Amino acid sequence: MPPVKRTTPTLTPPFDPAQAANYPAVIGCDEVGRGALCGPVIVAAVWFDPAAIPSALLGALDDSKRVPEPVRAQLAPLIRAHARVALAAGSRALIDRINIRAATLDAMARAVARLGVAAPVLVDGRDALPGLPGRAVVGGDALVPQIAAASIVAKVFRDGLMRRLAERHPGYGWERNVGYGTALHRAGLTALGRSPHHRLSFTRGFG
Repeated sequence: MPPVKRTTPTLTPPFDPAQAANYPAVIGCDEVGRGALCGPVIVAAVWFDPAAIPSALLGALDDSKRVPEPVRAQLAPLIRAHARVALAAGSRALIDRINIRAATLDAMARAVARLGVAAPVLVDGRDALPGLPGRAVVGGDALVPQIAAASIVAKVFRDGLMRRLAERHPGYGWERNVGYGTALHRAGLTALGRSPHHRLSFTRGFG
């Protein structure tokens, strides 16, 4: 596998390929979109043996927020090629019905079930999945390579979804803010009101 090209400036990725044997083969689970004003929350569950994937891929993994967009676009298909990956969504309607935390945990449980792998589940953040072996890991994107991989896959998928939705719902700037509450997005809400994809519990006072 050729080296993944990083754009500059960059931060040193947290996973050392020379230490691959020291990273356990677990399921990593992470979400993207929890704090957005609209669209679903997307969850990825990823399993791989760090000692069995290309060292260049392991060394390139990081929290998706620290990885430049062009690099994320390179990494997501490589992760899918070398790991077991499952995605699940918590819809806008589900978020409004049961709240964002519960919708995220529900999507995580479905993603792990779709993965079909018997392994401990490490979840980024403070909420472990009830009834499953594993634990929550605060700052897990920088500590567990499978969580970092999950964050990248989930972000690439959700960003692409929101950009497609932007073509049908112009005026909110989703092609740039992917549903988060930027000034442009809030101005669009004030001018246009809510779209069918806006979370009612997140946008009271607009429209």
